[in-house]
Amino acid sequence: METITLANGTDIPVIGTGTNTYGKEGNQYNGELNGDFSALQSAIKAGYRLIDTAISYRNEAGVGKTVYESGVDRSEFYLTTKIPAKEEYIGSKERVEQTILQSFENLKTDYIDLYLIHHPIEDKDTLKQTWEVLESFVDQGKIKSIGVSNFSIEQLELLKTFARIQPVVNQIQSNPHTWNNELIEYLLKNDILPEAWSPLNKVNEEQTAKLTAIGEKYDKNWGQVLLRYQIQRGVAVIPKSHNSKHQAENLELFDFELSKDDLTVIESL
Repeated sequence: METITLANGTDIPVIGTGTNTYGKEGNQYNGELNGDFSALQSAIKAGYRLIDTAISYRNEAGVGKTVYESGVDRSEFYLTTKIPAKEEYIGSKERVEQTILQSFENLKTDYIDLYLIHHPIEDKDTLKQTWEVLESFVDQGKIKSIGVSNFSIEQLELLKTFARIQPVVNQIQSNPHTWNNELIEYLLKNDILPEAWSPLNKVNEEQTAKLTAIGEKYDKNWGQVLLRYQIQRGVAVIPKSHNSKHQAENLELFDFELSKDDLTVIESL
């Protein structure tokens, strides 16, 4: 597995698996929890080690249990979770601390590799106190890296004004529907890793056909081409699948390189 070195010197796998529909009825985000984490078990078996979850997914504990019982040593995993931007979780420093401690319990671990603020916190004072608690866990060595998710350039600039420890990741949507090119350019210039959620979503038939045509030159499918494009431009990716075949295919990204012409075509999608 290839990795990217973050601004703080730690390494993160360039590809991981999302988990937001795992352990739920009908594989639906809002589905009732059913405890079926066979898709995550399959992903781990395929070789995924970056496991991305969140408190708002409601399945943090199930993800933690599955990772813990996988038989793979904890040191091989890169665990990411996220704190919701809601009063019940961030209303005070004590609430933030309790929320983070609950994540440790849910994930059955004594350290977390990456902890993100899931969505922008509009109130500056609340953002500041939340970030300060995250920083304190970094100081203790319990959280290795901290970052954000779905933050705009303006929101990141605000965070910069008081952050003692700068965010090393911004997890954002990036796919042919919403490339987020301006934001990605800003992130790369500021040593913040762009990490794409839903990198294979919202791709229409015309786009799929163009990506498939490119893939034929490399004996790759359209999804592999799209993920490879993101990696080549410095973006980490967290696709998610319930299909073991697709999970395995999504990892097969390191035996080919897209040409400049291919990149130009994909950029124009």
